[in-house]
Amino acid sequence: MDELREKCPWDKKQTMESLRHLTIEETYELGDAILDNDLNEIKKELGDLLLHIVFYSKIGAESEDFEILDVIKGINEKLISRHPHVFGDVVAETEEQVAKNWEKLKLKEGKDSILEGVPKSLPALVKASRIQDKAASAGFDWDNSEQVFEKVKEEIRELHDEVLQSDQTRMEAEFGDVIFSLINYARFINVDPESALERTNKKFIKRFQFLEKEIKKEGKDLHDLSLEQMDVYWDRSKTIFK
Repeated sequence: MDELREKCPWDKKQTMESLRHLTIEETYELGDAILDNDLNEIKKELGDLLLHIVFYSKIGAESEDFEILDVIKGINEKLISRHPHVFGDVVAETEEQVAKNWEKLKLKEGKDSILEGVPKSLPALVKASRIQDKAASAGFDWDNSEQVFEKVKEEIRELHDEVLQSDQTRMEAEFGDVIFSLINYARFINVDPESALERTNKKFIKRFQFLEKEIKKEGKDLHDLSLEQMDVYWDRSKTIFK
């Protein structure tokens, strides 16, 4: 990185701000590799992310604000302070106890709200999941999954009522409530909503592209077929991509 910052025109130009969107892109590429269970690709993407950490640290060193050793020292200190049940005398025997202790420690470190730890720029789906995790760690939670599922059904009914009224603003609000409650239900049944939705996206893409290829193979035009005709190919794709 020292050599690149000195000799490469592109690397010399970069700032933390210019690297930001690239880091986000690399993180999503790692996420794709994890969902595909492609271990070789995971290794490569971890290397790309590590490069970004080194890059930011180099820029920090140039401005004499911090360097890579400060980054490593900082995370070591945080891990020790946030794990008193490992490095101290606090007892935490379950994952839930660890999470509650973690949030208490963050408040002691100067946070005014448990929800302050949720990045503002997170995608909405991930943000909703993190908000619910943090609220639950403070005891603000349902008792069981059945209660949450009833809430999901209630929110769907409320959405349907607003659709019948054709109130666009209320429809959007209730639709948001439905998604939020489904994300909460996912937490109770140990499903990661972001991963679940992305797997569905990938499955749909494979099925639809299969449909396109089969129709083209038969010399037909997708746009000339009715939905019923397309469904024949779609049903065939479902037996292949499950």
